[in-house]
Amino acid sequence: MRLHNYIGGQWVEPKQGGYQQDIDPANGKIVAEVPMSDGDDARLAISAAREAFETWRKVPGPKRGEILFRVGTLLKERKEELAQYMTREMGKVLMEARGDVQEGIDMAFYMAGEGRRSFGYTTPSELPNKFAMATRNPIGVAGIITPWNFPMAIPTWKIFPALVCGNTVVFKPAVETPYLAYQLVKILEEAGVPAGVVNLVFGSGTEVGEVLLSDPGVDLISFTGSNATGRHVAATAGEHLKRVSLELGGKNAIIVMDDANMELAVESILWSAFGTTGQRCTACSRLIVHEGIYDQLKTILKSRIASLRLGHGLEEHTDVGPLINQQAMEKVHRYVQIGQSEGAELVIGGGPAQDDQLSSGHFYLPTLFAGVTAEMRVAQEEIFGPVLAMIKVKDLDEAIRINNAVTYGLSSSIFTQDVNKTFQAIRDLATGIVYINAGTTGAEIHLPFGGTRGTGNGHREAGTAAMDFFSEWKAVYVDFSGQLQRAQIDTE
Repeated sequence: MRLHNYIGGQWVEPKQGGYQQDIDPANGKIVAEVPMSDGDDARLAISAAREAFETWRKVPGPKRGEILFRVGTLLKERKEELAQYMTREMGKVLMEARGDVQEGIDMAFYMAGEGRRSFGYTTPSELPNKFAMATRNPIGVAGIITPWNFPMAIPTWKIFPALVCGNTVVFKPAVETPYLAYQLVKILEEAGVPAGVVNLVFGSGTEVGEVLLSDPGVDLISFTGSNATGRHVAATAGEHLKRVSLELGGKNAIIVMDDANMELAVESILWSAFGTTGQRCTACSRLIVHEGIYDQLKTILKSRIASLRLGHGLEEHTDVGPLINQQAMEKVHRYVQIGQSEGAELVIGGGPAQDDQLSSGHFYLPTLFAGVTAEMRVAQEEIFGPVLAMIKVKDLDEAIRINNAVTYGLSSSIFTQDVNKTFQAIRDLATGIVYINAGTTGAEIHLPFGGTRGTGNGHREAGTAAMDFFSEWKAVYVDFSGQLQRAQIDTE
């Protein structure tokens, strides 16, 4: 199937006519053909969004919310179809793909409600016969740039709050997962989003993304991706004084204390480290373990990891799907070699799968390192694959220090039955998300999502926090005294 851009309410081919194959990473089969648009296509989309903004911003918030409610209903009706396409396109197992779509459903219904609930506030004026209030207002055209690992959830986390706040959108999804972006925009169109309010432009970051960052017709950028690219986004968009939200990487850790529920901890570790083949910004890639249970946990994990089944995500028995492409395979293997050269103990895994039935896909064995120190690169740098590094500690204070001693600060977790340790961890773990007796993944859409330090630039997605990025405050003063009153000026 050949996909098209969506610009100004029309499905159109790219100006230059170039296409790239969208490949199933589990077997190499072609899913679709994606346009490789250029800057001219992006500028057309920006112009369409700019024109539509003047009308869309005046649509009452509840009416914008009603459209998102219809979007949520359509997503719910098509959840299974979308999930199956996601598995073929991105590789995650079907159960996880369903969860990805469910996040989009949840966000649609949540933000639909914000159409009636985008509260401002009133406050007393310091002067008589004067009324003071603050209201939320849309900003303009939002450039939405999303990655491939959550091809439904992440776009909806950005697009839906942008729309309900009254902004228009130019959406550039990752070229590795175009079909889900295409289906999402088709649903937005079917639900009644007016022409020009949402525009979809496929293409590379160097061609399409750069235009979004630099064109004066785009007012704000919401980006999810790598730390290195995020720095470039911030620098380029910052030159034009655009508002920028960055959701970048993570080097997330699970802390397991000696009083932990071991069975629960093991299940959570496996899910956090090897779910989505480790290709989550919230994936657990560090395991910080109390010395009293370190060897026991290593033995259990080795056995459980050995039983994980690799395969196509549509196959019922599959636990771990493929990596997204060959470049990801090479990166993961390079880090495994780095870990070995640094002296870490390779407990299990450590290479591409050798099964002939998996030879046409990008499958890497789930990997466990032990004997890792906090300074090793495999304990400091984001690998974005199925690699878990075990670090031994003497007590909770050391565990917290090691948890915080990385450049990222997205998600952290602790397993303990001690209420005092629990609240110390809540206070001292320097991450935007903290889990108690659960893994590092599983964010819910009504709470703020994002991290500290190298994970982002301080903004949050989801919940009401998303409204803060996609709207701006307007202070309003209504003076009904009938005379000039000078605030802060002495009159006596």
